[in-house]
Amino acid sequence: MKINELKENNSTVTINGFVDKIRNLQYVQFVILRDTTGKVQITIEKNEENKSLVEIIDNLKEESTIKVTGTLMLNEKIKLNGMEIIPDEIEVTSTCTEDLPINYKDPASSNIDTRLNYRFLDLRNEKNLLMFKVQTCFVNAMRDYVVKNNFIEIHTPKLIGAASESGSEVFELKYFDRKAYLAQSPQFYKQMALASGFERVFEIAPAFRAENSNSYRHATEFTSFDVEFSYINSYEDVMSFEEDLLIAGLSKVKEQYGEEVKKVFNVDINVPTKPFPRVKLEDLYKELEEKYNFHMDFEDVGDMNNESEKLASQLIKEKYGHEFVFITDFSANKRAFYHMRKDGIPQGYDLIWKGCEITTGAQREHRYEILKKQAEEKGLGEDIKFYMDFFKYGCPPHGGFALGIDRLTMLMLETGSLKETMFIFRGPNRIEP
Repeated sequence: MKINELKENNSTVTINGFVDKIRNLQYVQFVILRDTTGKVQITIEKNEENKSLVEIIDNLKEESTIKVTGTLMLNEKIKLNGMEIIPDEIEVTSTCTEDLPINYKDPASSNIDTRLNYRFLDLRNEKNLLMFKVQTCFVNAMRDYVVKNNFIEIHTPKLIGAASESGSEVFELKYFDRKAYLAQSPQFYKQMALASGFERVFEIAPAFRAENSNSYRHATEFTSFDVEFSYINSYEDVMSFEEDLLIAGLSKVKEQYGEEVKKVFNVDINVPTKPFPRVKLEDLYKELEEKYNFHMDFEDVGDMNNESEKLASQLIKEKYGHEFVFITDFSANKRAFYHMRKDGIPQGYDLIWKGCEITTGAQREHRYEILKKQAEEKGLGEDIKFYMDFFKYGCPPHGGFALGIDRLTMLMLETGSLKETMFIFRGPNRIEP
């Protein structure tokens, strides 16, 4: 039985959990037991009948785990949920043998890297527990949405034979007698599925980026929610579907955890309205210059950078009262070769949320000869031969996008860093625990 299931007065119950706190007074012992659903008070009177139970608690350290069988008593005088358990049996299922190296109940007492060294303890913090409940809710709601819209789930390989996708470095490894690489994304294999006639596919899986970046928003391994679907008319169809997907996910989080998130994180879960604002990159540059005297760095012209993303969100919030904005019409030399172009302009977008890019999406180029030409422009040849073969035998018009689950969680709960958001963080300087 879980703590949140306790409700019948004078009933016999058995619960398991961590010893959160012990108060050992002259005539009574109070033990606060916690599991993933909450906390409950165990009350032990110090008398001859309870001698063995009192002895167990006398020799027990907080953070040990116990199994308690006893009588549930509803009592309005009990501050903790108005109930207590009067135990008949206490079984110690594991013991905490040493003082904790960090105080997980007070994250500010240790720096983030020390906390990550003891992540298994840091995750015991109630805030972290709620964060992963929220993330589970969010991902599950989006999964439900794509499944209800006839998407097929695929599981693409993470070991690949060619460092083929532009835009990021790859991790190289020894694969028997040859080189292999960790996949940066399932992009090529998603498109292969559409060339196979699957029409609509998704995947939730790890991706790997060998970027030597120590920013708040980058990691060398992260979880990606990838979507790709056929028979679109333009990238507007892709943007529209992403709007619906995010609305579905955020609506479920607000419904299930909105009040708790507000209490614990002091963040409102806002469900966006559709359509999200859309701004062409050139128009955005002009508005940012006029309103904030912002000038894009020369090397980033035709693209976005951190500062422009933050200002774009500020602009859209002031102008439309919206947290999301699609930026379109990027420079072709800043986009992947497989993005379809119209009059030389890539038919894709970046989606910005709370000052940070969460998606690069696009209509893909599915016509073999045009795709081949665009690949050659990027200097890609033999490495993508297997990919080019997908388009020789017919492939429907299609598009898609990917969302980083960890980054979405960071922005939704405003934690400030992926180190806080990821179950186990991986960065240039961290490969353990």
